[in-house]
Amino acid sequence: MKVLFFGSVFPRFQADPEVPWLRETLLRLRGAGVDAKMLAPSWGGLEDHEIDGIPVFRFRYGPASWEHLTHDEGAPSKVAKSLRMRALAALYILCGTVRCLRVCLKERPDAIHAHWPFPHALMALPAAKLLRIPLVVNFHGAELLLVRKFPWVAPVLRFLIGRADAVVANSGFTAGRVKALREADVEVVPYGSPLPAFEGQAKPFEKSPRRILFVGRHIERKGIPFLIRAMAELRNPEEWELRIVGTGDVTEALKEEAARSPQSARIVFTGKLASEELAREYLGADVFALPAIVDSKGDTEGLGVVLIEAVAAGLPLVASDVGGIPDVVVDGETGLLVPEKDPAALARAFERLASDPALRAKVAEGAKRRCAEFFSWDRVVANLVAVYERVLSGEGSAAAR
Repeated sequence: MKVLFFGSVFPRFQADPEVPWLRETLLRLRGAGVDAKMLAPSWGGLEDHEIDGIPVFRFRYGPASWEHLTHDEGAPSKVAKSLRMRALAALYILCGTVRCLRVCLKERPDAIHAHWPFPHALMALPAAKLLRIPLVVNFHGAELLLVRKFPWVAPVLRFLIGRADAVVANSGFTAGRVKALREADVEVVPYGSPLPAFEGQAKPFEKSPRRILFVGRHIERKGIPFLIRAMAELRNPEEWELRIVGTGDVTEALKEEAARSPQSARIVFTGKLASEELAREYLGADVFALPAIVDSKGDTEGLGVVLIEAVAAGLPLVASDVGGIPDVVVDGETGLLVPEKDPAALARAFERLASDPALRAKVAEGAKRRCAEFFSWDRVVANLVAVYERVLSGEGSAAAR
């Protein structure tokens, strides 16, 4: 079975930390006998190459110095900031559509799996229909939020859902938003931990200072300012340390906020970390926090793959009750959920875990069971293969039928 994946982002070099879950998905599928390959945009003139033995086809869409529409920061944010980027987006769609057709003519995949359907399913549709290749569209949530800013995107997405042979979403939350646009059978297929298996387990609250860990892109919907403010809400802040991993378009603003905090000496920014360094951060932490919010654009977490990474390391979870997070964190059973934008609630959750070993053990064990049941790579791969087999047998989505 040959499947061509199509999306906006894929690692550009071996150590590139971009979309590790997507990289791991292709690796796992290839290990299961699926001939999975990737089509993604160029970056600064990057040509076709391989990552971990995965063939990566790159499409050019402008001068090398302009090819920075994707990667490092979401394309919608870049397009909103620059007229040149808006013009480049049109070239991106045109060039990507042509390259998809050419790759499909040469490779003859059995299915196309388009991530972030707007615009990638639209770009894949000509090849899918002309060459009669089943099209699987995979929603992650962000593309659905464009509907609020650009109402004309809604009929385009409804059209794509109807033309798809299968529709996949990364969480129950995202699936609900897809169905609100157009009724269809939506398969919920999340992801496992993209990190290698941890050697050993974290030993929460057995040392001092107690470490709160955040991992992720520094963007508004992650809610990091509220985590910084939570440090001042702790009853004994000198016993705690906050470690913030990653970078993003609000990193400097976050550092400025941290510098103004009375607990600034206990807030550490690590920057981006390679897998081995990131594993050390997980194993050295006491609790993992994802203080996500619904941001000013209406965006929020579609799933929260970092939560699954933290569970694999043995960490208890504290997260906001928004988006797809409750797919992973069931309050009191697999972690603690708190209201969004509430630093005091975050602080109380951390202190509750610190003072209650029985609760820590309960949620940690519950999270392991839930992740083994719903977020194991064996289950993810089996679900995806089942989707491919279904569309190859001629069974399309409810909307397509």
